[in-house]
Amino acid sequence: MNKFPIHTFHIPVMGTGFSIDTPIKVARYGIHSVISLVDDTLIEEMRKFYCAQEGEPYAPITKYDGDFRARRITAYLDLVNRIVQRQFNAVKNAAFETDSEITKYFEMLDDASALKQKYLNMLVVQDSALKNKLQEDLRRDMRPGDINVNIMTKLDRDNYDGKGNKLPAEFSDALAALRGYAQSSLESAIVFSAGINRRLYSYVEQFKDFYADAAGNFKKKIILKVSDFRSSFIQGKFFAQKGLWISEYRIESGLNCGGHAFATDGYLMGPILEEFRTRREELIRQLHSAYVKALGLKNQLIFPQPHRVKITAQGGIGTRKEDTFLRRHYNLDGTGWATPFLLCPEATNVDPVTLDKLAGATEKDLYLSDVSPLGVPFNNLRDSLSDLEKDLRVMRNRPGSACPKGHLVSNIEFTPQPICTASRQYQKLKIDQINAQNLDAQEYKNRFDAIVAKACICHDLGEVVLIKNNVPSNVPRFSAVCPGPNLAYFSKIVTLREMIDHIYGRINVLNNTPRPHMFIKELGMYVDYLKKDIEKSLSSMTDSKVKYFTEFKNNLLEGIEYYRGLFPQMVEETLEFRAQTLNELENARQNLLKMADQYTHAFTPEAALAAV
Repeated sequence: MNKFPIHTFHIPVMGTGFSIDTPIKVARYGIHSVISLVDDTLIEEMRKFYCAQEGEPYAPITKYDGDFRARRITAYLDLVNRIVQRQFNAVKNAAFETDSEITKYFEMLDDASALKQKYLNMLVVQDSALKNKLQEDLRRDMRPGDINVNIMTKLDRDNYDGKGNKLPAEFSDALAALRGYAQSSLESAIVFSAGINRRLYSYVEQFKDFYADAAGNFKKKIILKVSDFRSSFIQGKFFAQKGLWISEYRIESGLNCGGHAFATDGYLMGPILEEFRTRREELIRQLHSAYVKALGLKNQLIFPQPHRVKITAQGGIGTRKEDTFLRRHYNLDGTGWATPFLLCPEATNVDPVTLDKLAGATEKDLYLSDVSPLGVPFNNLRDSLSDLEKDLRVMRNRPGSACPKGHLVSNIEFTPQPICTASRQYQKLKIDQINAQNLDAQEYKNRFDAIVAKACICHDLGEVVLIKNNVPSNVPRFSAVCPGPNLAYFSKIVTLREMIDHIYGRINVLNNTPRPHMFIKELGMYVDYLKKDIEKSLSSMTDSKVKYFTEFKNNLLEGIEYYRGLFPQMVEETLEFRAQTLNELENARQNLLKMADQYTHAFTPEAALAAV
């Protein structure tokens, strides 16, 4: 097996449509990426599209077919796999000529990688026989990027038959998606994000591809996207006790990311990474002990040494220096770059109108919104096509979506079966409810605005790829987008090569907007997040909220002290930048303390009692 890493970065999942076919765009160059398995309707549309593109026969899998969700996913992933293998073989067999695909493959590699050095050495060899041998060696070292998939564990809707009878658990959205992946031909990894789902995790046991073979290799690996060490251990142990191994822990910033923002209780990314660095071997050792015990109980082959565990990080990385520091200081095995790739049409899908909006977006245009029906803060672009259409429906007195897909249904306030809070059905019922409550004008407006803020993101996030590829539709399409705040510092629409050259420090595609270090940016977001959370609770402060806010503040202060010692160690940065970052750190600390003084009753039980 090739011992050289191909790239030091991966492209994480983005929405449902942005990276739905990213492997077809980048895997031939050795770049790992992730497909969302949320939207099987979109997946089926993309299978039809690519079958036509590739000249393969297409037989539709309709919603009336048995196990249609899993079958759609399997069929699409198998198609993507075939396409990528054909592409990769074409790249691998190309001639080493200027601008050829194989030349592009090697020239995009990090200059510091061993494989890139082998390529550069080949270029200077004059003897033709030796040069040919070195080229064949390089071809043997090549491999495509992984076609990984993602399941957001919270999206696990139960499903019903045509008579309204609840189907068995294995037909829920998440379990059916897992089965679709497990039955595919892929040799890659599944990423579980958004926290533990016990019935989903238990279901993994049923598929042999997730167990190590006699050589200790996995056909299908498990990756956990996590926000802290404790949750990593809890989830990892849950799997280990079933004889299943976690191959990678993918640490993501709680707020400095795209899509849904699962904020921690004030735990910052730097201290979280530090805990992984210092306790990595402890984590592996304890999980291996539980893993071996479980394998023994199952009468399966026991592995006396732990399998490899990768630790990676993502969320707000924007420069080569930040990337390098993360990998070197925290001993990371790689990093994830997502939001900047929204400006790279060769890698992701964004419709032309939205692409222009993203390229011109400033810090004020990127914000944490309340549009998600899940009730989780959602990174959003101001005046996206989806939001403009949502507001237009309100103006027409027809708020809410028709809810064509229903993947985010969760509310049973008015109906026996869950419905979505972004749906027209729910919003009408909820508005009728507040209409009957004789609320004062301001309270009514506050409640009304909160109801109609929800958007149909499970549908609209998939529209970008269909608009971009001119897939016919009988109805207008309105795309949503969910960039992280890091996008404010990128404005240029770039090629794949330019984006990778930026990641590896060969060029700079940042705009001229002053950009704080990623750790400072996240800290500022957490201070703002805490302030807004306190302001929402001022009229109903409780002891539990006081305890929560106090712990949140103290965690931030501990993180600030950690950064005070860390920033001088960032030898990749200039002395001027390090001094500036320390000043920004102190400013953030002062803002936090000022807020604590302003909202004293949010942090001390006695003051909270007096305020009530």
